[in-house]
Amino acid sequence: MQLHGIPGAGRRSQKDYDAIMKNNVEDFLALELKREIAERYFGFRKMIEEDTLDLSEKIKYQLSILEKRISYELIRIYVLLKDENLIHEFMKLTGWEEKLFYDPYITESPTIRKKVFKGIKIRGLTRAGRFKNLVFDAYERLAAHVEHYRESLEDIETSRETINAEIDLFYRKNDIGNIMGFLRAIEGGGSQDSMGAKPDAGSVDTFEHKMRLEKPPPIDSELIKIPPLVPLPTISKGLKKLVDKAYKLNKGKILTEIAK
Repeated sequence: MQLHGIPGAGRRSQKDYDAIMKNNVEDFLALELKREIAERYFGFRKMIEEDTLDLSEKIKYQLSILEKRISYELIRIYVLLKDENLIHEFMKLTGWEEKLFYDPYITESPTIRKKVFKGIKIRGLTRAGRFKNLVFDAYERLAAHVEHYRESLEDIETSRETINAEIDLFYRKNDIGNIMGFLRAIEGGGSQDSMGAKPDAGSVDTFEHKMRLEKPPPIDSELIKIPPLVPLPTISKGLKKLVDKAYKLNKGKILTEIAK
C-alpha cells in the first residue's frame, strides 16, 4: 500500500508508519503536557510575584508615613512642650508608655525646629492661642496618621499571610520535586535532557531551587507597632493644662522662631 504525504513512505512498512505516528503523538502530548505545567506554574508564580511587589510598595509607603508624618508630628509636640517633665506627662495622657522618636537634642536644635515647622500654618488671635493651636493641631494630625498607620499595618500583615498561604497551597498541589522528576522522565527516563545530554545533578538541584517560590520575609522591623492614641476630646483639658505650662516656661519664644 502506498502511504502518500509521508516522506519516504513508499519505502516503509505499515509498522514503520505506525511507529512514526505513535512517536509523533507522544511528542505532541508530552509538549502539550509540559506547556500546561509551565503555564500553570509560571502563571501562579507571576501572580505571587505581583502580590509580593505590591506588598513591598505598601511597606515602603508605611515607612514614609512613620518617618515623615508620625515622627514629625511627635517632634513638633516635643519641641513645643520642650520641658522633659511636660513631655513625660504628655505621654501619660496619650496612653503611650514609650516616647517614640524622642531625643533631648531635638528640643534644643534650631535646625530641627525650622525643618519640622516649615510650611505649618499658625492660626489664632493671641500668642497663647496660637501656641495652643499648634499643639492641638499637631495632636489631631498625629492621631489621624496613627489610626491610618495601624489599619495599614494590619492590612500589610494580612496580605503577607495570604501570600504565604497561597504558596503553601500551591506546593500542596504541585510538588516541585515531583514536577521536575516528571519532566525529566518525559525527556528520557531522567537520564538525558532534551538535547540528549545527561544533566548534572548539581545543576538540576540549582534549577529546582530557582523554581521554588520564596515566601515574603517578615515585615520590616522598622515598621514598629504603635498603640492607638487617646482621642483629643478625651484629653483636651489635661492637654490644655500642659500647653499653658509650656507656654509660661517658653514665654512664647518658639512662635517667633517658627515664624522666621
